[in-house]
Amino acid sequence: MPLWLVVGMGGFVGAISRFWLSGWVQSGWVTFPLGTLTVNFLGSLILGLIMYLSELRGFFTEEVRVFWTIGVLGSFSTMSTFSYESLRLLEANEKLFFVLNLAGNVILTIFAVFLGKMIVLYLWWE
Repeated sequence: MPLWLVVGMGGFVGAISRFWLSGWVQSGWVTFPLGTLTVNFLGSLILGLIMYLSELRGFFTEEVRVFWTIGVLGSFSTMSTFSYESLRLLEANEKLFFVLNLAGNVILTIFAVFLGKMIVLYLWWE
């Protein structure tokens, strides 16, 4: 089976799972995004388990690893990839890149949301 199809099937599972779990956790919470925090935490935990079982133990085939990591977890929580890559930088003693990655991802993505808002307000404000 082509890897792109494996990723697509995993993405379907991850997106539905994120929708269901984050909605279930979030119900009743008005302001704090506990649903998002939950899926980001679980996605990061599961990604860590899968990647280190793959790297250190050769536990999964490429197709299974790609299904779970890129497919399921990629649509379930992009934070999991960010967290894994950040930890790998820290493990490689790349402290400057670790800090740049943290700051860059957090600051730039928040700025990107703000920029998107400003573009919408500028183009469609009446």
